Amino acid sequence: MIPAQDAVNSRVQTRTGLSLLILGIVLIAANLRAPLTAVGPIIGEIRGATGISNTWAGMMTTLPLLAFALLSPLSPRIARRLGMEHTLFAGLIVLLAGILLRSVSSVTALFAGTALIGVAIAISNVLVPALIKREFPNNVGTMTGIYSVSMNLCAAIASGVSIPISQGLGLGWRGALGSWALLAIVSLAAWLPMLRSRQRPQAVQASADAKKSDSLWRSPLAWQITLFMGLQSLFFYVNISWFPAILQDRGMSAVSAGWMISIMQFASLPATFFMPILAGRRADQRGLAVGVASLFLVGYLGLLLTDTDWLVPLWVVLVGVGAGSGFGLAVMFFALRTKSVRQSAEMSGMAQSFGYLLAAVGPTLFGFIHDATGGWTLPLILLLIAAVGLLLAGLKAGKYGYVAASDSKEAAAAEGNR
Repeated sequence: MIPAQDAVNSRVQTRTGLSLLILGIVLIAANLRAPLTAVGPIIGEIRGATGISNTWAGMMTTLPLLAFALLSPLSPRIARRLGMEHTLFAGLIVLLAGILLRSVSSVTALFAGTALIGVAIAISNVLVPALIKREFPNNVGTMTGIYSVSMNLCAAIASGVSIPISQGLGLGWRGALGSWALLAIVSLAAWLPMLRSRQRPQAVQASADAKKSDSLWRSPLAWQITLFMGLQSLFFYVNISWFPAILQDRGMSAVSAGWMISIMQFASLPATFFMPILAGRRADQRGLAVGVASLFLVGYLGLLLTDTDWLVPLWVVLVGVGAGSGFGLAVMFFALRTKSVRQSAEMSGMAQSFGYLLAAVGPTLFGFIHDATGGWTLPLILLLIAAVGLLLAGLKAGKYGYVAASDSKEAAAAEGNR
């Protein structure tokens, strides 16, 4: 179980303050995937208008993932100097700037804006789970579920509305991408009360921060959580990148293959919400980890061994549920396996750094193996092997305990003295 904090921020003790905080978290979550998933459906239009190659078009997905990998470990340090609320607000400003810059009629601006979006999302990816642990110590599972569903639901909506905005409303690809600035502006306005209700903490000694970070990176349990996060991220980005091609090579039309991806994303939503709640109600999550890995194993095995078209939706749904529950469980590990908010932020930064680096490499490697073999058999077998790896990591990460046990009391004491 999650140890309760000695004190909860005073603003959540009022109904209005609680409502504003939850709204702010939901809106930040809604910004964390939509600017990225909005690109895929209109990538051909972007490529045709700008003249960029397929390789450079692929960089519009790879750049943010690399930003996630590089900046995730730095986010907790920035938050300790500026304060978590101020850092999240700054991230929204950077996100808004990136969205607007990406919509300018310049290839340089397109990629510069994409990079800024990656920087902004990397900050919030790491800090929001730690914020939830701090403000909702007794309801981490429910709030993590709300956060995860908000993020993934808006991501699915963004995929669906890009073409209607671009072609139906006649705004073009720039309008389709730039329209997400409205959500960022609303989120900035909603987050303003959080800045007034919390003072910035004083900067801490850099050497002390480095010592805490190093101890976490030497923790075997922290590496199991990191591997679990990385593998479930790899599955997600391989799925959205290559499932349409796999299904079309099986004889499915492009439209039907696109619908399968939509079904996969929407199938993940209930699992994304309920998995954190289930995980938060028990001290040991190994059974849940087995369930997540089993969903991937059965889904990928079905795609590999069967040619029956009417079974494809079943395999896609199983993989989608696995992706949703895997993400929810991975994020919960950041809170369940740490004893302080500071440690939770460090764990989140570590896991997401490696996780998104693996996610950035995964789709490229998957495509390379397909090109080298001329088929999808070996790539799918490698996904099955990775699912076994997810199972083994989950069995370790799901066992009751805490990362960096030797310094957890020190970290908890430091957090209590803030």
